[in-house]
Amino acid sequence: MLTRPDVAIVGAGPVGLAIAWRCATRGLRVAVHDPAPGSGASRVAAGMLAPVAEAYFGERELTGLLTESAARWPGFAAELAEATGTEFGYRTDGTLVVGLTGDDLAEARRLWSYQQGLGLPISALRPSQLREREPALTPRLRGGAVAPGDHQVDPRRLVDALRTAAVRAGATLLPGAVTRLAEVDAPVVVVAAGCGTAALTGLPVRPVKGQVLRLRAPDHRPPGFRHVIRGYADGEPVYLVPRADGEVVLGATVEERADTEVTAGAVLRLLRAAVDLVPELAEYALTEATAGLRPGTPDNAPILGPLPDRPGVLAATGHHRHGIVLTPVTADLITDLIVTGQPDPLLTPFTADRFH
Repeated sequence: MLTRPDVAIVGAGPVGLAIAWRCATRGLRVAVHDPAPGSGASRVAAGMLAPVAEAYFGERELTGLLTESAARWPGFAAELAEATGTEFGYRTDGTLVVGLTGDDLAEARRLWSYQQGLGLPISALRPSQLREREPALTPRLRGGAVAPGDHQVDPRRLVDALRTAAVRAGATLLPGAVTRLAEVDAPVVVVAAGCGTAALTGLPVRPVKGQVLRLRAPDHRPPGFRHVIRGYADGEPVYLVPRADGEVVLGATVEERADTEVTAGAVLRLLRAAVDLVPELAEYALTEATAGLRPGTPDNAPILGPLPDRPGVLAATGHHRHGIVLTPVTADLITDLIVTGQPDPLLTPFTADRFH
């Protein structure tokens, strides 16, 4: 018979599993409820760790959290690798932001000028400098920039590693689905259920659809480029994430809808933009086309910490586009709150009561 846990976590994506791992290593009895671990947004995510390229107008506090979490990623990755003995695609090659046309470059420059104004590390490059770094880029590029601190990880392999680490640390994974929080018997319950959070808590977490493609280089060789490439091609934004095993992830649409159908129009737009930026991709195999649902919030920032009028219930949800990069800081902040009872000041802008 399972001993009553100290902490129950609803949701076994990267955030839920990382919290489980951190809590278990600090001596807490942990149960994780999820009928299909890693089957949510992380299954479709590209895994960009991009605190600079994802810094958008009007999201200054979120940018601060992204930067803090990205700074924790090297240590987090090293600890996870040591705990599991596995490799999960953590790469530090950096990111190139590029514009195909004059209008594309103007759009990209407007954003990276804002990012530079925040003191973030991103530097403009001429077309020749871009192609020196990545000869596979089209010679038609008008210019771009480099964000050397924006890295990547493979989310599917990350979930597997976190699951292994959590179980080895003593956490128990329970396959049943949770439909009401009253079903969960623990002094502390952490809701890390992504888009399922709204039904469980009433929090304003909505699904934001994203369609993503996966390609594979011929003969399973590594892709012809090593940086993550984020670009604009005739007004179409796209990112290209190369994996060492030959896979390239292309994404992603941002759609305010809740279905997971893959549409021909989205595939066409993503492929056209990607091939415009890196022509050799036209010869790669198209191996997968998927759609997933990001957990979005009204201000695009996560909901972290206690729920108003729900003693013992904590939220770790609503990460939208940023679930992978925010995994370390979310796990640390929520675990520290559980263990010490004291909220870190970093939590203040992201508590649930900002919506009340």
